[in-house]
Amino acid sequence: MTVEIIVPALGESITEATVTKWLKAEGDAVEVDEPLVELETDKVAVEVNAETAGVLSEIVAKDGDEVEIGAVLGRISEGDGAAEAKPQTAAEAPPPAETVEPEPPAEPPAEPAAPPAEAPPPGEPAMALSPAVRKIIDDNRLDPSAIPATGKAGRLTKGDVLGFLESGAKSGGAGAKPAPSTPSPSAVPATAPAGASAPRPREERVKMSRLRRRIAERLKEAQNTAAMLTTFNEVDMSAVIAARKDHRDAFEKKHGVRLGFMSFFVKACIVALKEIPEVNAEIDGDDIVYKNHYDIGVAVGSKQGLVVPVIRDADAMSFAEIEQAIARLGAKARDGKLTMDDLTGGTFTISNGGVYGSLLSTPILNPPQSGILGMHKIQPRPMAVGDSIEIRPEMYLALSYDHRLVDGREAVTFLVRVKECIEEPQRILLDV
Repeated sequence: MTVEIIVPALGESITEATVTKWLKAEGDAVEVDEPLVELETDKVAVEVNAETAGVLSEIVAKDGDEVEIGAVLGRISEGDGAAEAKPQTAAEAPPPAETVEPEPPAEPPAEPAAPPAEAPPPGEPAMALSPAVRKIIDDNRLDPSAIPATGKAGRLTKGDVLGFLESGAKSGGAGAKPAPSTPSPSAVPATAPAGASAPRPREERVKMSRLRRRIAERLKEAQNTAAMLTTFNEVDMSAVIAARKDHRDAFEKKHGVRLGFMSFFVKACIVALKEIPEVNAEIDGDDIVYKNHYDIGVAVGSKQGLVVPVIRDADAMSFAEIEQAIARLGAKARDGKLTMDDLTGGTFTISNGGVYGSLLSTPILNPPQSGILGMHKIQPRPMAVGDSIEIRPEMYLALSYDHRLVDGREAVTFLVRVKECIEEPQRILLDV
């Protein structure tokens, strides 16, 4: 019996996905709930698992194909005998039981058996490479023997090669092939010394991932539809830094998570959002939708791109619960395990460009939200304190907002309230 592998429903408003990588090859045995293939949507990457045990008999959608919800990805042949039907490669096939050694051929072959393609260069694995893998290796002049293989029977997969490239081991590095014996004059200068490595290509064209395309679309949508404006302020971080220093060890010992700056800013923003509800609202056609819940998105940079996981009902959380939620969502983002529920429904966003060293920036709205707070690098600066000048740890804050809904007075008041709560954290507890 054959069971089809179907593209599952991936969340509201998602109608298609891209096949990123097959984790199994045709003929491989699979177990129930074993991951078969990775799909990438415009929001998350997901794995499709096997619904039954058997053999992956056919792959319909290849790596890089665009597939719609409900489309057939492949087929599994199930049954007790399915595993026995799995084809064996020449390297895996055992010798015949009837003889001690195979009968020698009448005429020895001139070279080892190989697929009807060009013989592999020296140092390349003996097994045949797929066309996709071969193209990437040839384009980047890589040595396949230097790339760790994770495929079946030591087979080199497309994911292995892409991962090798991402790690920085590109052509000209330790794993690169030597330059061709007859390079074109435009590729290597005539005066190049003997033994010099081939120059890296001047350009490299890589298909944009679905997530990156969606990020670009949403950012451009925000610029095209919202009347976006940014207001700035400066906050003295002395009180928050002192609080962290005084209570960091006890906090971590009790709650099992470090006390960071983000929990202070989440709490401060909630105080300001309650006072200025327009910043927590959104425009829907001719209506304004005011949100009486506070689901705070925290922008996280991952290897796939910028994602914004959401802390649900952050107003009902303690500092420790917020820090735990941030740590959990950050780990899921780095591992590519975020779900649709983690990424949808936010009412306000906080972005911390300071972790990358940004001193000042103008963040772009995350539609349909009406406000986003940008945090930046903490920089010691001379400040007038009373009648004296002191060096204080200062941070620039930026609030980008939709001017169709939020007026300048509300935006400035919001940012001032955040500043007051950070400079005097007791305001958060006293609700003043």
